[in-house]
Amino acid sequence: MSIHKISILFLLILLLSVYFIFESKVLVADNENQTNSQYLGIGLNFRVYPSGVHQTESFITKDPLNSQILFIGCNTLNPVTAFRSEGVYTSTNGGANWFGSDTCKGLPIPFHQGDPGVAIDKNGTFILIRLGFPQGLYSHYSTDMGVTWSNQRTISSNPEDLDRGTLVSDGNSSSSFYGRSYVTWVRFSPPYPTFISYTDNITGNWSAPMQINNPPQRCQGAEVAMAPNGVVNVCWARVTSSSPFTEDYTGFASSSNGGASWTVNEGAFDMNGIQGLLPQKGNIRVNGLPRIDVDKTGGSRNGWIYIVTTQKNLAPAGTDPDIIMNRSTDGGLTWSAGVRVNQDALNNGKIQYFPVVHVDDSGGVNVLYYDDRYTASDSSSVFLSRSTDGGNTWNDFEMSDHNFKPTPIGGFGQGYQGDNIALTSTNNKLIPVWMDNSTGVYQLWTVIVDISSLGIQQVGELIPCKLTLKQNYPNPFNPSTTIRLEVPVKDFIELNVYDVSGKEIAKLVNQNLDAGVYDITFDASRLSSGVYFYSLRSSEFVQTKKMVMIK
Repeated sequence: MSIHKISILFLLILLLSVYFIFESKVLVADNENQTNSQYLGIGLNFRVYPSGVHQTESFITKDPLNSQILFIGCNTLNPVTAFRSEGVYTSTNGGANWFGSDTCKGLPIPFHQGDPGVAIDKNGTFILIRLGFPQGLYSHYSTDMGVTWSNQRTISSNPEDLDRGTLVSDGNSSSSFYGRSYVTWVRFSPPYPTFISYTDNITGNWSAPMQINNPPQRCQGAEVAMAPNGVVNVCWARVTSSSPFTEDYTGFASSSNGGASWTVNEGAFDMNGIQGLLPQKGNIRVNGLPRIDVDKTGGSRNGWIYIVTTQKNLAPAGTDPDIIMNRSTDGGLTWSAGVRVNQDALNNGKIQYFPVVHVDDSGGVNVLYYDDRYTASDSSSVFLSRSTDGGNTWNDFEMSDHNFKPTPIGGFGQGYQGDNIALTSTNNKLIPVWMDNSTGVYQLWTVIVDISSLGIQQVGELIPCKLTLKQNYPNPFNPSTTIRLEVPVKDFIELNVYDVSGKEIAKLVNQNLDAGVYDITFDASRLSSGVYFYSLRSSEFVQTKKMVMIK
């Protein structure tokens, strides 16, 4: 046999091998009992601050003066000594690298009790609030990006102020209250109202705590967010009167005069939360507490308010926990009906929990949450749902490149895994932060997400005559390319990318698409040069094409 024929035969064998590996991978992905996550391929997950200390319940904020500076605060617990404090971690390059400490070193260190809130004010000063021992709410500040911290300052020493506080600073230079920082919390004594305090100078004193509302049901989980022009928005859950204190309504209040007076709506919208324990996941404690953010882009949806909760057994949520979004387009006077954020099948037994919402600089609404749709019920991964039309429609993307099995942590109460996760954006990048115990202790994990890589753009109004997968362009490419789909009728579409070994490295589309022509951007900047395959799969159609990445 000639060398030429041997070369052709070898090439055919190689292509057939790749094809069968690829087909095997697709079949595994179709098995609903599979435990391997399907991964977006946006980059490898990494730990924010690797250590042997439990890190949970994070908040993240961005410097209003320098968008590359990010600040994370979280609960920390030493599993050996049971020492409890707040982790403080800083990035000066948009989340690529982090430095900090598992202990906020503001004196008196032995009196730290965790539950931190974080902000960066107009001067670039880092602010951290926390619970104290034996009670009360206190603050520290740092003028060197979290390296050193001030002694504690008292926000409230009331023995009933034991709830996690949330913190925000007004970074809008056109606001009459530019630079004012606000903290809100729930007082654990009847009628369990929501309180607020503020400071115009973090080196000075906080205002006397002010009661915002007089609720008909006890409040829980107050959260504060700034709107344009200095308006302060606060939301909370009204809960049932007996354990497990299920979230029954979402309350809302706003102030346009720097917190001096408030317009209050105790029942902004009905809800049915999931407060309690999840037996499927080691009896961890979960909640349906509301998370809030506001569009401050100056665009067509400027001022729109978005609140996400976790609910079940109340439409549009199903019989298992789902993420529900309600929005207000008039400053909180009226609220939309709920919209189901996660796009897996309704009532499929899959569990979503701990959502956080963030509006990026382009007005995209992003919701991060735990999800087990691609793994066993005792495990979890992390998903992001994104809407570019104000929350009407959503696309789902898996953020985590590995799963973990939730288990409770001793020292923070029954079933504690942490009660929230975090999300922000900077320079067209999303920075999600979550905790998982895959290393043996709970650690904060993150990944840098290029927002442009999440795009699915419908092109024109032409209705194709048949389902078609076009060749990507440009090809070869560096670092991104566009893949066009032509969809003749509404169908569930998957578009995945594989390397030459058949390993799935990107899930570009995994949703119902209406009839139309779509352009999907694939960003391969974190991949090495080489040959890759992209595959379109619908209810009745499978097609695969090759593309080449050259750096």
